[in-house]
Amino acid sequence: MQSSYGASFGVIKVLSLSLLTKAQLEDLAKSKDVAEIAQRLESTWYGQDIEAAQAAYKPPESVEIAVNKHLVYVNRTALQAAPVFGKNALMAYLAKWDVENIELIIAAKSLGRTLEQTEAFLVSSRNVPVGFSTTTIPLSELHALLQQPDVEAVINSLVKYGYGAVLLQQLGEFRKSGDLGVFTVALQNLYYSRLLQELRFLQGDEGVLREYIRTEVTKRNVLSLLKAKETGVSRDVFSKHVVEGGLLPTAGVLDAYSSPEPSEIAKRLEPWMDINEPLERYRQDHDLTAFEVAMDRLIVGKYIPKFRSLAISLTSVFAFVLQAEFERSNIRRITYAKQYGMTEEYIKSTILAG
Repeated sequence: MQSSYGASFGVIKVLSLSLLTKAQLEDLAKSKDVAEIAQRLESTWYGQDIEAAQAAYKPPESVEIAVNKHLVYVNRTALQAAPVFGKNALMAYLAKWDVENIELIIAAKSLGRTLEQTEAFLVSSRNVPVGFSTTTIPLSELHALLQQPDVEAVINSLVKYGYGAVLLQQLGEFRKSGDLGVFTVALQNLYYSRLLQELRFLQGDEGVLREYIRTEVTKRNVLSLLKAKETGVSRDVFSKHVVEGGLLPTAGVLDAYSSPEPSEIAKRLEPWMDINEPLERYRQDHDLTAFEVAMDRLIVGKYIPKFRSLAISLTSVFAFVLQAEFERSNIRRITYAKQYGMTEEYIKSTILAG
């Protein structure tokens, strides 16, 4: 068993060598347009996916489809390499892409977007489901969801995949306020509760993995807090957008929101991470993207070395999965920043090197 896992882990180690370097990412940022970004990616491990996507789409959609399809391949490989005792936990983690797809479809349906306008953003390989559990929603079903007449029909269709029940509970609030965020929070709470439950049953890796997941929840809540502060929503409305399971309990997040000074957030997070510097920069420029990248850098700097410290373990597999996710985020961020005419200097400042 250990020998078999060692061989699978070797595959992960080899594939890790194909992750884009910071220099390669900065070269993407130098591209004159999104078409050149696609061209540069053809010489990387995205080559086949870019070529296949460009047969039917043009950049930036072809880039979006290629990186999403490639991420599915990476995740499938990681699942095959994971030790038996950790497969359920990794499957629970990878359910995040089901959740992201559902959030995208609900938003698209609310805005009246068509299948053609939305398909490129689905995290799914063509005709291959993104996840690996029996609750995974295949691409054909995602298409069917996009063809439903309205948000309520989408939610009713999701009951058979285990997501409809929590969404149905929010229909009343949605009808009253029109706030799609109540669906997002319901999905995120379901996702993180399932994931943290699975991480309770691992063999020695669960401590650092649970802390990482709780840190990610905290980051999400801090970003939501800053967005809510900017738009001036009430504490009551914001409270409906707090995801449970973070390093700060819901009460702590709400207390920080009630404080007139953003520094209260940093003070409460000091036992786990120092966000004073990115928060101070945010107070000056109010750039949420830059703040999110700064938080991601702090998280990567703290956890990726820990994940790698155990040569053959589930945490090592998680490190590979996370690096691939960060790479996807980098490519998407670079592509759309270039599409909207952002400067090379700004784009480079948003690159997260892990």
